[in-house]
Amino acid sequence: MSTVPSYFKDFLSNIRLTDNQVKDLKTGHTTLRKRLEEDETLSEIIVSTFLQGSYRRSTAVKPKNGNKSDVDVIVVTKLDSEEYTPEEALNMFIPFLNRYYKDKYRIQGRSIGISLSYVDLDIVPTSAPSESEAGILQDNAIISEYTIEDFQQKSLMKSYDKNLFESVYNIFCESDSEPQWKSEPLLIPDREAEKWDETHPLEQIRWTVEKNKNCNSHYINVVKALKWWRKTQYPDVKHPKSYPLEHLIGDCCPDGINSVAEGIVLTLEKIVAEHPTKPFLADRGVPEHDVFERITDDEYSDFYDTVCYAAIVSREAFDCTELYDSVCKWRELLGSEFPPAPEPSKTNSTTGFTARTEKSTAIPEGRFA
Repeated sequence: MSTVPSYFKDFLSNIRLTDNQVKDLKTGHTTLRKRLEEDETLSEIIVSTFLQGSYRRSTAVKPKNGNKSDVDVIVVTKLDSEEYTPEEALNMFIPFLNRYYKDKYRIQGRSIGISLSYVDLDIVPTSAPSESEAGILQDNAIISEYTIEDFQQKSLMKSYDKNLFESVYNIFCESDSEPQWKSEPLLIPDREAEKWDETHPLEQIRWTVEKNKNCNSHYINVVKALKWWRKTQYPDVKHPKSYPLEHLIGDCCPDGINSVAEGIVLTLEKIVAEHPTKPFLADRGVPEHDVFERITDDEYSDFYDTVCYAAIVSREAFDCTELYDSVCKWRELLGSEFPPAPEPSKTNSTTGFTARTEKSTAIPEGRFA
């Protein structure tokens, strides 16, 4: 049974960020961004701030084991990378942090982590962009709080802000245009390496938008499903996780999939077939960077073994002719958040069909399975 749509719909509803978690994220990053832009000192060097990471790309799943949701905030500055060392750039934020987040922040290698009671925030400063790129980075579509899923639902089309939706489309979806920012990564401070390093968060967002479109809007849900599988079924396997795992899924998920279920099966099978050893994963927009650079061969080997087993189980679930058996296999793969199917009764055992009586939780429109 290739698809079990209502079951996948409820599963995806069960693993996504809850409304309260999204509300906490918005409160945390909105307050932070407002304070940054109004700070007497930092406001003089800030070009813009915008969201990135799995929350912005709509590939985040709900946290487990008491962990909090997190969101990354890119802070584009006017700091010249030739004049300021990475440490000097990060240190410029310390008075601000002591004023608003005393004893709640930590200077990290490439960013500043802030841990609040309800959410984790990550400030990622950049050096000054080119003049042409600075204009793009101040566009309302970039600095808006909306995620890919928000725009996918076209919710903004129903509100006053149709211009904002069109701006996002023009920036991220016009495949025949090549805006200059596509070739201009941003520079972030690497305090430990004592150098400015390239990153390209806008290209990561643009790539995800295009990939999701090419996958009939199923891609971001395939990522969420496999992140959840990895997190819940193999919590002791150290790597890959977070963005490196998402990147591998993106490279292996074929375009043109017709369901989340199909995307899961084909992605796992492609990893098994084409990546028995740790691959070099060229970063979006900075192809000389290997996304898997910090993952050891042994860590990848442990992960690969789990994928081999998962590929077998997912194929069995996908090919099952009986719905009950198919759902049981998907639960074996994805865990208890995948809703169970009632055991077949005499009246339905000949067809294997089990009618669902519970209404699926309301979640955003889209195609799920």
